[in-house]
Amino acid sequence: MTSITRRIADLFRIKVGNALGRAEDPRELLDYSYEKQRDLLQKVRRGVADVATSRKRVALQITQLDQSAVKLEGQAQQALAAGREDLAREALSRRTAVSSQVSELHEQEASLQAEEEKLTLASERLQAKVDAFRTRKETLKAGYTAAEARTRIGEAVTGVSEEMGDVGMAMQRAQDKTQQMEARAGALDELISSGALEDSTLPVARDDIQAELDTATEGHDIEADLSRMKAQLTAAGTPPPPALDTRNGPAEPPEGESQS
Repeated sequence: MTSITRRIADLFRIKVGNALGRAEDPRELLDYSYEKQRDLLQKVRRGVADVATSRKRVALQITQLDQSAVKLEGQAQQALAAGREDLAREALSRRTAVSSQVSELHEQEASLQAEEEKLTLASERLQAKVDAFRTRKETLKAGYTAAEARTRIGEAVTGVSEEMGDVGMAMQRAQDKTQQMEARAGALDELISSGALEDSTLPVARDDIQAELDTATEGHDIEADLSRMKAQLTAAGTPPPPALDTRNGPAEPPEGESQS
């Protein structure tokens, strides 16, 4: 494992470890892990792009130095042809320095090329892992969602969920209060029936009304006694006495009877 790959793996483990304490829903954790892997993949790709840019810059410098070396070679030849051996020697000296720089740049280019290839390979491998993780992530999320749905249905059916437990407790409390109220109503009915308690809904008679009722009842008793006595006299053969007109004095005797 290369140093860059090891650093990426360590960083990923740290990030995921920190997320474990925050995420409660495994689906959120899976999504978080997937996003972190994508971020790492983007960083690796940017690293590949940076290395490739550096390599191209070095290649451009090599090209420019090669052109400078060719120019110095021509200048040396022209100076030697003009009898200026000193200028020709200076031009060749500079061409040698340029050639040395070109050699160093070629080594740097080769190193950058190798690093670019390693990062490209690491990026491809990481891309494959991210794609595989995405597929596995969606499978796990679907499985968790299905299991969660089955669990909630099972809890609702069996009444072991917190919500259903609250409903059951409310039902039990309502049933207990209903039974208490029914028992209280039954006890009150028994007390009213036994006379221990009075029914406050019955009307209470006033004294003057009770007096009138007593008077009416007494009059009815007298009339009943008179009727009974008249019936007894008739049965014994004694005519009942004439009725008295209390308004005009004694009643006149019947026609044919003398007054004594």
